Amino acid sequence: MGLTVTEKIIANHLVQGEMAPGKPIAIRIDQTLTQDATGTMAYLEFESIGIPRVRTELSVSYVDHNLLQSDFRNADDHRFLQSIAEKYGLYFSRPGNGICHQVHLERFAAPGKTLLGSDSHTPTAGGAGALAIGAGGLDVAMAMAGQPFHLNMPEVVGIYLTGELQAWVSAKDVILELLRQLSVKGGVGKVMEYFGPGVETLSVTDRGAIANLGTELGATSTVFPSDQVTKAFLKAQKREDNWVELVADEDARYSQVIEIDLTSLEPMIACPSSPDKVVRVRDVAGKPVSQVIIGSCANSSYRDICVASQALQDRSIDRNVSFEINPGSRQVLENADVAGALKNLIHAGARIHQCGCLGCIGMGQAPATDTISLRTFTRNFPGRSGTKNDQVYLCSPETAVASAIKGVITDPRDLGAAPEVSLPEEYIVNDNGIIPPVEDGSSVEIIRGPNIKPLPDFEPLPEDLHGKVVLKVEDNITTDHIMPAGSKILPLRSNIPAISEYVFSAIDPDFSIKAREAGNVIIVGGENYGQGSSREHAALAPRYLGVRAKIVKSFARIHKANLINFGIVPMTFEDPEDYHKVQQDEELVIPGLRQALLSGADSVTVKRPSGDTFVVRLDLSERDRFILGAGGLLNWVKAQLSAE
Repeated sequence: MGLTVTEKIIANHLVQGEMAPGKPIAIRIDQTLTQDATGTMAYLEFESIGIPRVRTELSVSYVDHNLLQSDFRNADDHRFLQSIAEKYGLYFSRPGNGICHQVHLERFAAPGKTLLGSDSHTPTAGGAGALAIGAGGLDVAMAMAGQPFHLNMPEVVGIYLTGELQAWVSAKDVILELLRQLSVKGGVGKVMEYFGPGVETLSVTDRGAIANLGTELGATSTVFPSDQVTKAFLKAQKREDNWVELVADEDARYSQVIEIDLTSLEPMIACPSSPDKVVRVRDVAGKPVSQVIIGSCANSSYRDICVASQALQDRSIDRNVSFEINPGSRQVLENADVAGALKNLIHAGARIHQCGCLGCIGMGQAPATDTISLRTFTRNFPGRSGTKNDQVYLCSPETAVASAIKGVITDPRDLGAAPEVSLPEEYIVNDNGIIPPVEDGSSVEIIRGPNIKPLPDFEPLPEDLHGKVVLKVEDNITTDHIMPAGSKILPLRSNIPAISEYVFSAIDPDFSIKAREAGNVIIVGGENYGQGSSREHAALAPRYLGVRAKIVKSFARIHKANLINFGIVPMTFEDPEDYHKVQQDEELVIPGLRQALLSGADSVTVKRPSGDTFVVRLDLSERDRFILGAGGLLNWVKAQLSAE
């Protein structure tokens, strides 16, 4: 039986386990990336491992999230990251050089390579035929130390594309349609692999946009083949020597095949406040908008900027709309400028921001009260924009610019003739924003500002766990709920004591106080707990406050891995109805939890104050169990190293 592209890459990197869906495997990692919101902690973790240099083929430290320098903290973190890169042998992408996923796709992503990134949208590189996976910073630190990445072998779902996108319809509409069909839980435990004749009609940046939002399906990754389109893109980037052909075998088998006729698609839009609340644009057309932003790692490529520019030829932005552009990289900005795109945008009334994540992570660009904001972003979780009770819609650049012109949500087909953007045969490439690694960084001194605090030490798991249910939450809790982002909180990412004060603050502003008073804390939750960002602070900061276990109906992949890494035991209700029995503020006892973990038990009994009991499942690998018993991955690794 033939292999899919995903299976070929995994087979070429497999170091442990068997390629059977759901079985634990470990794969060798070729490349890593971090961004500044997750990178400071990842490098503190890497330092604690104690090796002199990264052991990957290539590792890159990007600064793209914490670009607002309202005080010393973000600037200090940037100097710390640059000195870390110089000492340990990483590339360093300067502040303002661009969003990590856009820059990595342009300058580093390569077919057949594995990439592990401390950002959930790392799968963007799948647009160039890589197997790219988002993970917590500690997993990325381990990969930089030469350790394999552990995960369960994913199912490979085939997305069979036919036809060709029509005028005013683009790649964003493809993935929005898939989110409409499958929901934010539809990709859990799966890699989405695209194939079929429709694939060759999509550019690499189109593919990257689709792969990027595959994360919102909950998917482990998204993979496209490496074909002549990939070769042309790499040649235009002056990286043709990175190209290899990589396609699925004709007799490859997928666990499921979903067919999408590109010709039949129309403009789609995700309504507040979830990426899967997708309808046709025409179903919500006419609603007034006050803000429109084109940007984020999903839609900030050369093509996206030029589409908006051409649509604005001889047109202006509506008087009541703030229309804003976040170019994905300096390369995008420079090439768009040479093509004359910036002139059109500026003349029409657009605001041009620096190349970075900005509003997508809540670092500025918050919308006005009780107004609609249309964004080409990745997520529209409640309050993520920085405005409470926000009304954020996710859409394509075409829908965005049409709505900015009309002042209301508009089907872009109403504008008439569609823009026709031709991609450059050769991009202007200027890597001055990327500092390459030095051969020997052993004498480099790490620069640490006063906001960078040491990693906390965590004790091993006790034999019996006594804990208070300090918080009980519903389905689809995101990492934004657990550990908010935004300009107030993001600068604290390298200071766990300080950032822990904001854990669950959007749900219960007094959570940190209650947690410290309780001692050992247990959180109870519903389905898809921990969806969204890869931010390990959503595990690390709660652990600092005393959270020792989470009992939920189901977990999102990355968050579950992060919990294990920091010694928080992830458990699921054997009977989901037991969720309704557990009450907030009651004391639970889990006798023999440590022994159950280390002995390989599949479940354990939880006692309630009433004397009732219920059973929770321990869906964990042998490695997971040892890590939890040690109190976290760093404890476990250090114990192994000291025993050698």
